Amino acid sequence: MKKSLTLTVLALSSTLWLGACGSANNANNDGSNSDSHDMSHGDMMHSSDGKLPSGLKEASDPTYPKGSNVTLTTDHMDGMDGAKATIAGAYDTVVYAISYKPTNGGKMVKNHKWVIQEELDPVPTKPLQVGDETTVKADHMKGMDGAKATIDEVKETTVYMVNYEPTDGGEMVKNHKWVTEDEIKK
Repeated sequence: MKKSLTLTVLALSSTLWLGACGSANNANNDGSNSDSHDMSHGDMMHSSDGKLPSGLKEASDPTYPKGSNVTLTTDHMDGMDGAKATIAGAYDTVVYAISYKPTNGGKMVKNHKWVIQEELDPVPTKPLQVGDETTVKADHMKGMDGAKATIDEVKETTVYMVNYEPTDGGEMVKNHKWVTEDEIKK
């Protein structure tokens, strides 16, 4: 009787555990990735070493200077929207939302926000336009570095690197690249 009960509990536990794992990996029932936050977050490089691309210039008069305490208003990743953050750096550049096929064979990523002009290869001398194709030399996600990408959106703006505590209880994220000025509030 004890052995039978133990086996039943183990079988039920395994079923629940496998079901939970399956639902965590299926952001969209149709299998598409409609936005960067629908991708597998296991592929996202939450924190970075803070190394800046060559040629990136600090913003001369940013709305949120380095050290400012702010709230994030975007959902690039789970736990980001509403998170308290500190500005780690502010830079004037051109930012792009891109769609690309990862070099590691993953699913197409659509509308990934953001990569900056200095993270493209070659670095453009003037802003690219929606529909232009380029090569990415950023490693925000696995399979991004070296990927061929199509430009979905272009903004000339101040871009911020931030440190934040996710609202979902995850570990502190340091030097997250990138959020734009309209994705931040005081």
